[in-house]
Amino acid sequence: MRITNIAVPMMIFAGIPALAQIDLSGSWQSKNHEDALERGAGPNPVDFAGVPFNESGRAKALSYSQSQLSMPERICAFYSQWHMMIGTFGVRLWNETDPLTGRTVAWVVGAWEDRAPMTIWMDGRPRPSKNAPHSQAGFTTGVWDGNVLTATTTHMLTGYLRRNGVMTSDQATMITHFIRHGDLLTLASQLDDPIYLSEPYYITRTFVLTTNLMNSGGPPCIPGDEGVEVGRVPHNLPGKNPFLDEMFNLYGIPREAALGGPETMYPAFRDKIKDQFKMPAKCQRNCGAPAGQ
Repeated sequence: MRITNIAVPMMIFAGIPALAQIDLSGSWQSKNHEDALERGAGPNPVDFAGVPFNESGRAKALSYSQSQLSMPERICAFYSQWHMMIGTFGVRLWNETDPLTGRTVAWVVGAWEDRAPMTIWMDGRPRPSKNAPHSQAGFTTGVWDGNVLTATTTHMLTGYLRRNGVMTSDQATMITHFIRHGDLLTLASQLDDPIYLSEPYYITRTFVLTTNLMNSGGPPCIPGDEGVEVGRVPHNLPGKNPFLDEMFNLYGIPREAALGGPETMYPAFRDKIKDQFKMPAKCQRNCGAPAGQ
């Protein structure tokens, strides 16, 4: 009789999900009106305001040429996992379970055609040595904090923080919070990079649940001829970037702000440069309205 009394509540609790965990699985469509430039054509070439560069990071970004993406060796190169925060596509998530216990071993964020899948290990496995091989997928572990899944990614290869040449090194650490509110999924991510950044960089983005099943990958990439010969790396020499004053010419934003740095992250910086700002007579590009308005 005692065994029966114990078995009944155990059967009841067996049907209740584990506390402080929610289901993240499904196809999540990107809300691309958020940070539309980031998820569309990309930001202006020297628009680095708000990026907490150190001098190495700024020098790396200023040397960048968009034609690097047209190099035959790089046409099919993957982005790092940070691309999940600034890319165009939605995400498909699912969990992988232990066949004996039914417990979730990992959450998987499906691949894009230009980003490797992210496997978020939930089984407590140790992080590899800092000298272990790095990859575009990186190595990610996850823990639940209430109803928020927090994933920490290391061992990534170098990639783009922004698609205008702002880079991340292979020493970067990415911490991403997966926050679900009904049919909305918010990703809040922090990137720390001791090589190119002097402070952490933060960004959020939102997805909406859709009944349209998303692919977990993309079609094969086929390199083509985009006008850059094999072996040549397009670049800008120090002080020779042709877009140094583009933000000022288009929007009146002074070079000091456009070149970024930790100071540009904070509201007080606007007071510092307000006398240098020049309101343009007319917005010519990326004005948030139909052309000519």
